[in-house]
Amino acid sequence: MTRTLRLRRSLLAFDSPKVMGIINVTPDSFYAGSRHSAADAATTAAAMLRDGADILDIGACSTRPGAEPVTADQEYDRLAPALEAIRRELPADTILSIDTFRADVAARCVRQFGADIINDIGGGTLDPDMKHTVAELGVPYVLMHMRGTPDTMQGLTGYADVIADVLSDLAFKIDDFHQAGVHDIIVDPGFGFAKTVEQNYRLLADLDIFHQTGCPVLAGMSRKTMLWRPLGIEPADALEATVAAHTIALMNGADIIRVHDVRPAAQSVAVFNLMRQNDKGRKYKIDTFTR
Repeated sequence: MTRTLRLRRSLLAFDSPKVMGIINVTPDSFYAGSRHSAADAATTAAAMLRDGADILDIGACSTRPGAEPVTADQEYDRLAPALEAIRRELPADTILSIDTFRADVAARCVRQFGADIINDIGGGTLDPDMKHTVAELGVPYVLMHMRGTPDTMQGLTGYADVIADVLSDLAFKIDDFHQAGVHDIIVDPGFGFAKTVEQNYRLLADLDIFHQTGCPVLAGMSRKTMLWRPLGIEPADALEATVAAHTIALMNGADIIRVHDVRPAAQSVAVFNLMRQNDKGRKYKIDTFTR
């Protein structure tokens, strides 16, 4: 059965995996190539749509460990001119996701600029008002798994079993959000957030298990530490590794891949769809831990 999400203007069906393009209107995101000013956000967004993006994810508060603190007002003041330009210059049906863990910022972006999705790294843990705000707004919600905060998360990687523990935690939070009135949820296992490199690869190998939640699954590994550090390179050199990781994610059931580089990701989706269309009925999961 094809999974769907109810957006404000339409129904989003996951008959094909979707590409979510990252636009950060912040000066300190971990990957310099993703940093944009509000003035060039619309140009970047238009280029991403041409390259094959289905969703644009706009963020204005870096969540890398050690990033400078940003207040809610500062975050919104960065987002507002970028969103205004995008809404003015791009087609009205452009799907916009807001990457924020703050309920107030989420509400202002939805009400002022018609944002379609809220993408919350905290999964509701960093702002207790988030679940009730999202329910009131009636927009889909990306519920990501994380422990602690961006500054403390890397000391919180002790799991009995990372797959079982992350799945259980997401299931508990999904139920909590459902009870609050949020029904359209995307789950994200949170690659790089309170996970070791080895744990990230276990999540990637068993990504399909997160469909047990009944929700679409988002995979976001673009240029992250799990890719560049084991290879002895830097984020700027990790495009090929990113494409490889997201291709594995597609084969293991990802419904959305969140990427800095839209064109290669869209081509990966196209090739995956060609394989799927011409080899129906076969399971594509890559089990890297039994070979």
